[in-house]
Amino acid sequence: MIRGRISSTPPDCQILVVAMTTDLVLHPDKKKRCWWPGHDPLYVSYHDHEWGVPEFDDRALFEKLILDGFQAGLSWITILRKRENFRQALAGFDPEKIARFNAKKVEALMQDSGIVRNRAKIESSIVSAQAWLKIQESGSFSEFIWSFVDGRPIQNKLRGRDDVVAETEASRKLSKALKKAGFNFCGPTIVYAFMQAVGMVNDHLVGCYRHKECAELAKRIT
Repeated sequence: MIRGRISSTPPDCQILVVAMTTDLVLHPDKKKRCWWPGHDPLYVSYHDHEWGVPEFDDRALFEKLILDGFQAGLSWITILRKRENFRQALAGFDPEKIARFNAKKVEALMQDSGIVRNRAKIESSIVSAQAWLKIQESGSFSEFIWSFVDGRPIQNKLRGRDDVVAETEASRKLSKALKKAGFNFCGPTIVYAFMQAVGMVNDHLVGCYRHKECAELAKRIT
């Protein structure tokens, strides 16, 4: 029997999906995809073109980590729909500019309905930008992040949502290191969602057409 149910796994989203034996969804284009993007065009595009693709750009990694922090307690699709607004409000996620935000800027952001108006998260983005700059002084944020998987994407072979974990030893270590460096809103669960999204781990289900494609991208890197 096919049933609808609510899922809270990657990327920490809550959407009504069709639960099948393998947790794959067959789309009109005849491609099987992970269950979590449902049929939302924006979400499907994110699943197909971004999630699980190895990312090494320092600024892009910073953006994703900050957005994952804003996502805490919310669904990722909510953040995804507001992403362009966040980019405008947070100076294109330029850490050097964000690090200089003052109290007046914080108050202005608190009035911006296009983003998540959470004072703690807004202020956290400023502190995290300052931490990012310190890391850049001795290397690169990308090198720092990717060192926790030895610079190579981990290739998992998940067959269903029940195989997906909320955190791993690597995400716990990275979370601890980020907090020590001065970042906020980076607990091990948030960090693992981040790792999945930026391709540090390939958590597409093995039956999803993107699993093979992301695995091929990883081979080019290694």
